[in-house]
Amino acid sequence: MSSTTMIRSDEQIQRDVLDELKWDARVQPNEIGVAVKDGIVALTGWVDSFAKKWVAERAAHRVHGVMAVVNDIEVRLPGSAERSDEDLALAATRALEWDTLVPMENVELTVSKGTVTLRGEVEWEFERQEAERAVRRLSGVRGVINAITVRPRVTASPQELQQKIENALVRNAETDAQRITIDVDGSKVILRGTVRSWMEKREAERIAWSSPGVTSVDNRIQIEF
Repeated sequence: MSSTTMIRSDEQIQRDVLDELKWDARVQPNEIGVAVKDGIVALTGWVDSFAKKWVAERAAHRVHGVMAVVNDIEVRLPGSAERSDEDLALAATRALEWDTLVPMENVELTVSKGTVTLRGEVEWEFERQEAERAVRRLSGVRGVINAITVRPRVTASPQELQQKIENALVRNAETDAQRITIDVDGSKVILRGTVRSWMEKREAERIAWSSPGVTSVDNRIQIEF
């Protein structure tokens, strides 16, 4: 643990996470408990929608000094938001059909006790993420399991993938390309190195996924402050 990490105590991180939750109008911070140990944030409490649970997790990740987030927030739907699995399955199917970024013909869904499971194959990671986003915000959802896999139609050599990702990292203002190394095994990309925040780590992963031909990204980047 570096001296810089020691300066940002768990108590400071906790205060910042609470402030970030208050800053985000989509959640009610009085519903959420925050505990921090060695930079790992544990979120507890309950909210009235799965979307709020997801928003709270993202808010915690935005705080400087956060190494990881454990999201134990419970979703307790109000009576007005309760839906049968059949009704929720119909709503989720329509949401996917209306989203032009999701190839609905390649995605199937299952609903069990309010949890939506997505399966299938898509060509791009953004399509996989968009499918999850489309159902995550629906009223009545208690959880989302995204089991969709990415299978690109195009192929590229490991050397081509590595070069394209390196160039994209250099172009991107939110990443320090000199601190990140890239290894490619077939169509699998492995990221290593150190970054200054969880957001930068996530951006590096997004860039790697954006290269045509990538089927998986193993993000081993470490966060140092």
